[in-house]
Amino acid sequence: MNPLDRPRRELIALYRRTGADVPFGDPLPSHGTEMEGWFWRLTDQATGRAVVALCSCNQHPDGEWSTAAIALEPGRVVRRAAIDNAVADRRDFSIRAEDDHSSLDANRGGIALAIDDVRVDLKTDNTAPWPKAFGGGGLFSSVPFLNQYWHPYCLGGRATATVTGPGIDWQFDDARLYCERNWGAGFPQRWWWGQAHDFGDDDVCVAFSGGLLELGPLKTEVTGVVVRLGSRVLRITPPALTTYRFDRDRWHWQITARTLQFTIELDGHGTGEPPVLPVPMPAERRNVDTDYEFLDGTLRCTVREWGRVIFDGTSTLAGLEIGDRPA
Repeated sequence: MNPLDRPRRELIALYRRTGADVPFGDPLPSHGTEMEGWFWRLTDQATGRAVVALCSCNQHPDGEWSTAAIALEPGRVVRRAAIDNAVADRRDFSIRAEDDHSSLDANRGGIALAIDDVRVDLKTDNTAPWPKAFGGGGLFSSVPFLNQYWHPYCLGGRATATVTGPGIDWQFDDARLYCERNWGAGFPQRWWWGQAHDFGDDDVCVAFSGGLLELGPLKTEVTGVVVRLGSRVLRITPPALTTYRFDRDRWHWQITARTLQFTIELDGHGTGEPPVLPVPMPAERRNVDTDYEFLDGTLRCTVREWGRVIFDGTSTLAGLEIGDRPA
């Protein structure tokens, strides 16, 4: 064993405590920030079913706790919980929590989550791992002490799953899977997000995330876009040019991201009223219901390279989200 390995690991662990990751680092284990979040999104294009499972490990003087939720479509079923006794490993990806009504056990192999009368057991096969040195936030992934970090670590993997509940007995075999991480001081004051991977027979996965980024007294709105086209992964984040518009009356998202070589245009719509998911308030040891997320939205993605269209497709099973945090 190299005698420098231990000091190196200790320095990396100290650096990760700021929220930042080293290039080619592993963002999946807990950094030890105020809020550590994990998210799975599973879909079956043939049946129109979508499953969201999410969890977090939130810091509090009285002990760590977890925000957890299950959301299902069709039916717009939502179960949410604040679970005490959460434990998240900082060396490997592992989080557990349990109380009288809910149980959580998640790791690299998937998630087993039960909330009241609904249960999700999901096993992953991460067939499309993240290929770049920096995470989903680009260079911002290595900047310490930001209020929020985002990393889409599985862009269209595969999974098997069972979902059970009142009137629900779903089986998934080789279904499409998207996974991501978010962590930091908590959710931003406001944010927007979207994801889709059901573009017919095309092997494509799309994700975007944006919000009010804060570093001390500095505040600015940022948006990042990631598109996987087969084996190619395109990531456009600031300082590249990105624009974002949202029309609440029409539930309409518009994102444009540009570099000299690529232009990505995203146009999303939701219909009706979206399910509401929980948002953790770590310091207050409670959740607030201010995260509005369609599980079956419509998202059109157009990608141009040097002005030529290399992909133009529409998914009718997209996740589309808008949210804000109480001041």
